[in-house]
Amino acid sequence: MKSDIEIAREAKLGDIYSIANKIGINEAEIIQCGKSKSKISLKIFDRIKNNKDGKLILVTTINPTSSGEGKTTMTIGLAQSLSKLGKKTTLCVREPSLGPIMGMKGGAAGGGYSQVLPMEDINLHFTGDMHAITSAHNLLASLLDNHIHYGDEFHIDPRYIVWPRVLDISDRNLRKVVVGLGGPENGVPHEEEFAITPASEIMAILCLAKDLKDLKERLGKIIVAYTYDNKPITAKDLKAVGAMAVLLKDAMKPNLVQTIEGVPAFVHGGPFANIAHGTSSIIATNMALKLADYVVTEAGFGSELGAEKFFDIVCRAGNFKPDAVVMVVSIKA
Repeated sequence: MKSDIEIAREAKLGDIYSIANKIGINEAEIIQCGKSKSKISLKIFDRIKNNKDGKLILVTTINPTSSGEGKTTMTIGLAQSLSKLGKKTTLCVREPSLGPIMGMKGGAAGGGYSQVLPMEDINLHFTGDMHAITSAHNLLASLLDNHIHYGDEFHIDPRYIVWPRVLDISDRNLRKVVVGLGGPENGVPHEEEFAITPASEIMAILCLAKDLKDLKERLGKIIVAYTYDNKPITAKDLKAVGAMAVLLKDAMKPNLVQTIEGVPAFVHGGPFANIAHGTSSIIATNMALKLADYVVTEAGFGSELGAEKFFDIVCRAGNFKPDAVVMVVSIKA
């Protein structure tokens, strides 16, 4: 039996333009990121907004084991099966995080002959979305610290800073730290936390936003700290929204790749289901629904968590609903 990586490396990748053309994406709407990866311009919605929506299929599972139950593999396999039946099909899955990839769980690009490719690129830096989200998140944290250092107009209580910093690596020693040490030139000392990038509120916002205007509105409502009078301070109060949105403008565009069998695949956004809603971006799903007859997507963790959040949060925010739900069940779980 060949390993996942052997199968992925032996696969012949199609040109991204020919892959995109399978679901009606024009060459002018493709922003190439190498031969086999691309982003899709949001201007495509001007052309496809009146298209009839395709059928949406949600893949979920029973309570998963620590190694996962195979939702992503099932999602990719279903999409490939529908494509073999002659249906115009695509799929929407989340971007992997470096934390789990470098840890016990490993990659998140499917398995066996149901993988999205190029697998190694997708599992590592991909198109830079994680970097953009990390930068926007930490920019807000630094602007908050700068505000406190240079006069603190809002009288922020350093004990009640609720906006952590993030990085896309699991580093236990950074979970709780003290920053601002070394005298007045280095800021105001206070306790600080580091979270993993997919746990960032900005990741959740990016995946729930319908467009750039909606993104800015949601970013502006982020609460970063509280004053000594217990009043919330937001990103809008710190005038951080414009700079954050600029960092995120390309990350808002869905990523298009392909499966082993050449089925177009949207891999965009990666919020965790235990602390956020656990599905790929609404923009990618809406784009896919306007382009394909069948769209297969997944919800993180089990049905009691990811699927519930998909129904209660994602469907309402995206104004869509699944036409069918597939439950992955294993004897192991």
